[in-house]
Amino acid sequence: MKKISLSLAVVAIAGFASIANAALADGGAKFVGNITTSGQIRDDMGTYWNQITPENGCKWGSIHSLSNGNSGTSKFAWDNYDKCEGAYKWAKEKPGERHFKFHALVWGSQYPNFLCKKKNPGITVELTKKYITEWFDAVAAKFPDLEYIDVVNEAIWAGDNYHSGYGKPAAGAEGRSTDDTECGGSYIIEALGGDRVVNGKHQYDFITTAFKMARERWPKAVLIYNDYNTLSWQMNEGIELIQTIVKNGAPVDAYGQQAHDCKGMSKSDFESKMTRIHNETGLPLLVSEYDIGEADDNKQKNDYANQIPFMWETPWVAGITIWGYINGATWAANTGIMEKDGRKRAAMTWLEDYFAKNLNKGKNDVTFTPVEPEPQTPFKGKVREIPGKIEAEDFDVPGKGVNEDGTTNASYSDDSENHGDSDYRKDDASAVDLYNKATGVIVGYNQTGDWLEYTVNIAEAGDYTMTASVAAESESASFTLSIDGKSVAEVPVSGSSWDDYFDVTANVTLPAGKHILRMDVTAEYFDVDYFNFVSKGEIGIRTKAHMETPVLTDYDVFDMNGVRLGRMSAYSMNDAVTMLKSSSAIKVQGLYLLRSVKNGAVKSVRIAR
Repeated sequence: MKKISLSLAVVAIAGFASIANAALADGGAKFVGNITTSGQIRDDMGTYWNQITPENGCKWGSIHSLSNGNSGTSKFAWDNYDKCEGAYKWAKEKPGERHFKFHALVWGSQYPNFLCKKKNPGITVELTKKYITEWFDAVAAKFPDLEYIDVVNEAIWAGDNYHSGYGKPAAGAEGRSTDDTECGGSYIIEALGGDRVVNGKHQYDFITTAFKMARERWPKAVLIYNDYNTLSWQMNEGIELIQTIVKNGAPVDAYGQQAHDCKGMSKSDFESKMTRIHNETGLPLLVSEYDIGEADDNKQKNDYANQIPFMWETPWVAGITIWGYINGATWAANTGIMEKDGRKRAAMTWLEDYFAKNLNKGKNDVTFTPVEPEPQTPFKGKVREIPGKIEAEDFDVPGKGVNEDGTTNASYSDDSENHGDSDYRKDDASAVDLYNKATGVIVGYNQTGDWLEYTVNIAEAGDYTMTASVAAESESASFTLSIDGKSVAEVPVSGSSWDDYFDVTANVTLPAGKHILRMDVTAEYFDVDYFNFVSKGEIGIRTKAHMETPVLTDYDVFDMNGVRLGRMSAYSMNDAVTMLKSSSAIKVQGLYLLRSVKNGAVKSVRIAR
């Protein structure tokens, strides 16, 4: 299995760190990085640092806008501010030596104006979900090989709000908020599946969803949850968040400690807090935004001297990013470690001396194992046979990861919120909207863009008639069927009741052998119970046989609560419908269901009295 290791090859050359243009940590066990400065990458960036994080340039609001107000075409400007793409390219100039971290995919601040409830009154949960998906896909297309990603930033629930303004403006780190009070918050949390509270504890479902979305797109990246005040005021809340999302299946690789709150923290206090967080979360830590806001040079240097050695020499700390090095060009006062005129503050001088003498003390036992691709598999291991009936809810079990050709191993696509009422497949497809009906489980709430896939074995190449049992309250719903990506049918759906299931048919030409059958929802909404494929030759034979020798078939009668009322016999479904409508046994008007005992075909019958 291929592994990604954060360990950098240790170069056994005396005085390596003093070689001209060598970064402080070059040849060491982990990176020591910094951020862009006032939206630029300084010429001396590589002189000191071997990792870069754009301070603002990769944030959603810096990149994504909509033309024509809030309703036009999406635009992505990757390098218009603070050099997101430029920082990525800077790291790529020396692959394996320099490192780039994307900061950040999901944050409750600095997101685009078109997500703001106040600035865009037309924004909805569904639109927000669409934009989030578009954003993730755009980043993946631009940077498919990201090494480190801050997937979710500042989402700890503390008091009566999140650390940043997901739903309403928040104070921000140490009160220095970047939240736009005129924005009014967003629907980001709702669009990603909400945030259940169970026994008073937040479940952070939206974080889990975001990490799963990131893993689908970057199977080899180090996925990070990043937050502040985790070494002081909200240490317990941060630990609980990580424990919760890991328990709920979030593929989180590392916990980012912003470390903005370490000013004046003693060596022993810093070390004990870092150790507790690591032990109780079970995750490697990244010191992701370290700074000391101190005007007194010696006090700032003393904090660096008390804290940096532990970061460098502890094997489960995976890397260090200092948040700014030019004083006056950092997010908070006095956090820089060099002056604009080039004078090095005492902390910077100490850093150079420490790494020159202690480069080989760096330890890194952190190894991240990327997700190896696993193909989708037939539900319950059973390939669906054609000709034959395929229950809509028995789509394939999803696989994992991304293949070499960029394709994913997903077997369905649905929104993260489950609207259904069935526990069927809650373990492997909990996002799909499955409902319990009298005829069994159906797939409902089918929205435009949703899709399902089935591994099928087609007995013979040739022409077939496909019949789908559907229900709708729409005149314009529709879906397509395809085999291995090639469309074979476009099927309109037009109905007037969610309880009235009816048949829609299409003639399809299918190849023989094992293939992937896919249903794509091209216009919402409709429910679907099953797909039945019958060869045209078989239809002709059955029709002739029926004409020559009518055969009685049993049909069960159900009310809409699924209660079986009895059984009747008829020569066809149409005959059974006629008999049921005229039967004196049905006393109450309403909707009833007929189900063939022989082949499971279902027909709804409305009876008026």
